[in-house]
Amino acid sequence: MSQQDLASAASVGLSTVRNFEASRSIPVPNNRAAIQAALEAAGVEFIAENGGGAGVRLRKAR
Repeated sequence: MSQQDLASAASVGLSTVRNFEASRSIPVPNNRAAIQAALEAAGVEFIAENGGGAGVRLRKAR
């Protein structure tokens, strides 16, 4: 997924995604939630901290 695709899917500005990926800024909570929701809709699973650290993975195809 390109930065532009993610920005469009999350309805946030491209600069929001670019700055977040480059660690220049942290999105405001509603933009962060929109980015997470867009990634989850694309098949990304967010894994909670479980002693081994938080992470992400692609959902298995059904």
